[in-house]
Amino acid sequence: MDRTQGQSGRDEQAAGGPGTPSPASASAAAPASTGQAPAPSGPAGPARVVTLTAGDFTLTVNPVDGSEIEPLRPGTERGRPAKRDAAARAVRDAAARPPVLPGPPISARPLLARGEELERLVRLLGRGRSVRLTGPSGSGRSALLDAVAARCAGLAPDGVVRISGYGHQQPGELLHALYATVYDAPRERPERDDLLARVRDIGAVVLLDDLEMGGSALDELLRATPECAYLLAATPDTKAPSDDSHVEEVFLTGLGREDCVALLEAGLGRPLTDEETAWAGDLRFASEGLPLRFVQAAAMLRQRDELNHSHEDDDEEEPGVFEERPRDSAVVPLPTLAEGAAPAELLASRVSESARAALRIACALGGELPHHAHLPALVGDTHADTAVAELLDCGLLTPVGTRYRLAAGVARQLEDVGYGDTASEEARTAARHYAWWTGHASVVPERVGREADAVLAALAGADVVAAAVLARTAAPAFAASLHWEAWERVLRSGAEAARKAGEVAEQAYFHHELGVLALCEGRVDRARAELETSIGLRGALADKRGTVAGRRALALVVDREVAGAAASPPLRLEAPAAAPEAVTAATPVTPATPAAPAARTDAVTKAVPAAKPAPALRSGPGAAPRVDPAAVTRVAPVTPAPPVSSEAVTRMTPVVPVSRGTEPPTTLSEVFEDAFPPAPRPAPPAAPVPAAAPARPAGRQGRRRQVLLAAAGALTVVALGTVVSLAMSSSDTEPPADGPAVSSTPTSAAPTTVQQNSGNDPAEEPPVTAPSEGGATPGASAAAPSPGRTPGRTPSRRPSSTPSNSPRPGTPSTAPTATEPTPTATETGEATPTATAPTGPGTATATSPTTAP
Repeated sequence: MDRTQGQSGRDEQAAGGPGTPSPASASAAAPASTGQAPAPSGPAGPARVVTLTAGDFTLTVNPVDGSEIEPLRPGTERGRPAKRDAAARAVRDAAARPPVLPGPPISARPLLARGEELERLVRLLGRGRSVRLTGPSGSGRSALLDAVAARCAGLAPDGVVRISGYGHQQPGELLHALYATVYDAPRERPERDDLLARVRDIGAVVLLDDLEMGGSALDELLRATPECAYLLAATPDTKAPSDDSHVEEVFLTGLGREDCVALLEAGLGRPLTDEETAWAGDLRFASEGLPLRFVQAAAMLRQRDELNHSHEDDDEEEPGVFEERPRDSAVVPLPTLAEGAAPAELLASRVSESARAALRIACALGGELPHHAHLPALVGDTHADTAVAELLDCGLLTPVGTRYRLAAGVARQLEDVGYGDTASEEARTAARHYAWWTGHASVVPERVGREADAVLAALAGADVVAAAVLARTAAPAFAASLHWEAWERVLRSGAEAARKAGEVAEQAYFHHELGVLALCEGRVDRARAELETSIGLRGALADKRGTVAGRRALALVVDREVAGAAASPPLRLEAPAAAPEAVTAATPVTPATPAAPAARTDAVTKAVPAAKPAPALRSGPGAAPRVDPAAVTRVAPVTPAPPVSSEAVTRMTPVVPVSRGTEPPTTLSEVFEDAFPPAPRPAPPAAPVPAAAPARPAGRQGRRRQVLLAAAGALTVVALGTVVSLAMSSSDTEPPADGPAVSSTPTSAAPTTVQQNSGNDPAEEPPVTAPSEGGATPGASAAAPSPGRTPGRTPSRRPSSTPSNSPRPGTPSTAPTATEPTPTATETGEATPTATAPTGPGTATATSPTTAP
């Protein structure tokens, strides 16, 4: 029996159970001369239909008509899956390792100069700490992980889990891989909430090789599995973890001179000569002691020994008489330092033809090497499967998860010497072969999932027709293997290839599958867009069966949208209220319903700034003073507010906070505060009280105190002004004993404006004028006389009981009558406030001095 058939049969039986036929033997029967596999139009068996559980849905993967999705039926919900035991974990770990290669076994390479790093890693992992192992490509990170796995087998309750992070930029697929490894849950992919709840209970030592993510993505992975200790192997150019992750760092450096020589002797199988030892020292300096370079150097020395020994065998035998080959006694020299630093070209030139063909396929697939069972069909040689072991022994391949790929730098070195010239033809051949193999009913989906990287690489390099066919057959297999990241990538590539090829039916299929995938992952908006596109395309093709399947899936999308809207209704933003001013409006004069306390400032009325005291007139030595109407400062009236309730009062927050600190007095009430100290009163309750109740404190000294001070000051000013006014208006002659007092001020003087308020509110402070800075007399009025009005007299600095007989310049004198009546209580010229409230804006009530006829 052919060893290729036997080896591939064992691989397929391990993946899919006994009795699974070998795809390699079937593919070997394909025409080897052209390298093309038969079309996937006629599979040998029935269609591979798989039923999965995806969250709350039952997903039926149908390669013929497309996937069908429906809600879980009542009573079919699965319980929490059980964890695998030690034996099942061992089987799972063996399946996660690279396959055993046919041919002679490869000797294990020793782990040199890594004892200190090994002890430190085991110690940190035993304490539950996560470690990041950083080293350049070829530094021996994977070999060190194998040693750590052997030492940490019994540390965690869930054992040691090996995961490959190659090609994963997000933690979602890594969490699903960890869940599938620990839990025994076939054909089940939980939704995100259930996944996070289940992986939180996993306690294992996770060896994550070829890590390609960091920062917030790595933090999400670590937070999701708090009971796991991670050993993360990454290159220095990988994004570093965040500062809050608390991940230890262990750096791998190059080997020393003695260790490099020991590794070279272990790979060569004999001690080195002096010339080879010197060459190894120079190579160590050029390569910085990377172990991969000395594995490749050992392969070059072995090839050199084989070539030199073959020449010695030729020398022992004399050439025949009819042999035309000349005798060649030249010895193959040692490789140069340039060949030792970039050995791919020299090593590839000395391997078999099948191995070189495999290298061309790997260069066409972006460094991915197909499984050794596919090489006989791809290369056209029944013994091409042994090429993988030959290339691995030379150091041109490196294990990555369950497969092999070209080592770091090998692909670039081979492309420089022409191995990538036939990349398009090799990729097209690989795409046609994988299209036949992935669509075959005998190939289990798990086996296709392990070949995901090679399939995706062939899909990217093939033409549009081959890419559309490969995506159509590989997509159901990826969906059934729960490798949904590869499923999405192949669906998007297939949709683009079908669009370019003009295959409307295939394009509708890919959009339908993308919609189903988005619905399973909870992306409702994306699912609606993809399904509507698929329904439109199938409607144009009159595909009733596909349209019905798409409408059923779209109905589930609508149900999810309605459920999401009911669970979290949209926000209803209201228009923001107008920004209130910092000054509170004045309290209405008319009595109103007691309102809630509102924020007020010290100054309520809008008075003219820099007010001055009004001059007073006196008509005689004993006469009561009265206010000169022309000298009274006009105050801007406050517009009364209509009676409002407590709810109608606008509560405003000042934009600039009102300062309550110590500041110089600016109002008359503050000036008279020290002269008229108010009696202390008990603090009233905060609730609104009737008019008879004591006023509540406000401001710095209390609003009641300010009201009392304002009233006292106003009365004092009025009294003093009246006395001074009467004194200034009296004549040299003694006034008559009776008769009304006559003022020398014309009757056309402006009336005095007096502010009134309601009974519940404190009296408003009447603004008065302040002494002028540049006036000759301190009692001069600051208010200019209105046009058409006659200004009043200006009082002297010190009022006297005997006024001057001569009128002052600029002031029209009014001749007094022969007999001036004595002021009476009813006809005095004293300004008395009236109780009449203002009736509108700009309206004020004032008293005018009366003149005797």
